[in-house]
Amino acid sequence: MRDARGRTGTRHVTYELDLVDGRILRTRISHPVDRSGYGQSLWRHILRDQLEVSEATFWTCVQDALKPDRGMPAPPPGALPADLVYMLIARVGLDESEVAGMSKDEAVARLQRYWNDGG
Repeated sequence: MRDARGRTGTRHVTYELDLVDGRILRTRISHPVDRSGYGQSLWRHILRDQLEVSEATFWTCVQDALKPDRGMPAPPPGALPADLVYMLIARVGLDESEVAGMSKDEAVARLQRYWNDGG
C-alpha cells in the first residue's frame, strides 16, 4: 500500500481480499507503540469495517478453519479443479471441449497416463 504521498510504508503489513462484487477488503497488521493490546473499540472496528465479519464468525474461521460466506458461488457438483483443467490443456495438450466432457476420475486418469508415459 502507498500513503497519500505515494511512499510505501514499512510499519504495517496490509492484506487484501477481492470480493465477488468487486469490493476489496483491506486490513493492516500493526502494533501499538507501547506494546499494549488492542482496545475493544479498535477490535470491533477491525472486525466490522475491515474484515466485515462478526466476532463469532471470526473465531469460527480461526479455530475451525471455516471461512465466512463471501458470496462465492459454489462449484457445481463434479466440477474439475482449476489446476487439473490447466494441466490437461497446457501440459497434455487437450482441447477445452474435450476436458469439459470428462469426469474427475477420467481427467485424473488422463493426467496420470501423461506422467507415466513421459509426455
